[in-house]
Amino acid sequence: MTTDLSAYFEEVEARFENAHDLDLGLEEEFQILDPETLALTGAFEELRDSAAPRLRQRIAGELLTSEIEVSTPRTLHFGQAAKQLLLNRAELFAHADDRGYALGCTGTHPFSGWKDQEIIDTPHYRLVEERLKYVAWRNNTWAAHVHVGVRGLDRAVAVCDALRTYLPHLLALSANSPFIEDVWTELHSVRTQTFVRMFPRCGIPDVFGSWAAHRSFYEELMATDCIQEFTQIWWSVRPHHRFGTVEVRICDAQTEAWQSLAISSLTVGLIAHLTQLYDEGRPLPVLATRYVEENLWRAIRHGLDGRLVDWAAGEESSAGDAVRRLLELAAPFADAIGLNPHLEGVERMLRDGNGAQRQTRAHREGRTLREVFAGTVEAARRSSLAPARDDQGGAV
Repeated sequence: MTTDLSAYFEEVEARFENAHDLDLGLEEEFQILDPETLALTGAFEELRDSAAPRLRQRIAGELLTSEIEVSTPRTLHFGQAAKQLLLNRAELFAHADDRGYALGCTGTHPFSGWKDQEIIDTPHYRLVEERLKYVAWRNNTWAAHVHVGVRGLDRAVAVCDALRTYLPHLLALSANSPFIEDVWTELHSVRTQTFVRMFPRCGIPDVFGSWAAHRSFYEELMATDCIQEFTQIWWSVRPHHRFGTVEVRICDAQTEAWQSLAISSLTVGLIAHLTQLYDEGRPLPVLATRYVEENLWRAIRHGLDGRLVDWAAGEESSAGDAVRRLLELAAPFADAIGLNPHLEGVERMLRDGNGAQRQTRAHREGRTLREVFAGTVEAARRSSLAPARDDQGGAV
């Protein structure tokens, strides 16, 4: 065991030492739906196995047979990653149409029950189900993840430590799951409440300060049979051992691609800002977990309708203003790494509403949960099949 662990960590350390700064990959998770009822349906294997070669190699299975994930290849420029995400969506939605399925793009499904879903049959997820049981069964959630290369182990851990501070801001912006189990929860991200508050080793990690402390913790977890592989730590930000990236996992799945790209561009810009602070020897904005957790709850509950605390200043501000301050941090890097015009989408979301706000507004105006969800499904399909068209207004 000791020899195997040593070899494993030697490989991880080599990946980070040879990583390219700010190379990136984007992952999106989609619900597989019956086109008539819009209920979840377990067709992952059919969609994967019948996909054309390029799409098939980008598809991955997640926890449920009614879920499908598609990722972009790694690229050093955000503009290229954006083009690949649009291509992924166009091909996946066309493929689902051809096979007789619809796709949903919200953080939770509003009415399909967890008891009706099946866990995907892979060694990894069989192990997850065996270890977690009810916790795994209840996790019917969909997210968007961003991987960003950060060269150097201590540097990557420092970026993770600091990025924790901004996770509530990214969640407030991305909140897109007010409904679950036929209930309007009056939360903006019930996905986060369902996943982060139930799964072990999830949510906001502690501050580690160094790779040595991070590695020591993993070694302890493996040696005591708490985990069998590093992916069983589901933190909302983590150094990804297999890819040599900082992975940000806090965001709800987004209904339309422009929203996903707006949030991802802000995330990449923040990581560029934090790496610059580190390289210049300036202090990074690292908060104790209890402070981040307070803002995280505010983001879960109220999203962009709420207020976040600036702990350094000791005062509240609207969530929108707090996100705008992050835009100011990301803006200097926009031209160099291709964040424009996608950063402009953040301001559009702040002005016109994010997914949770749009869905809640439609429900308050009298549409049923199922009618609201149908609107998101149609908006996702229409915009994904016409990615070149400026179709950013959405249906809700």
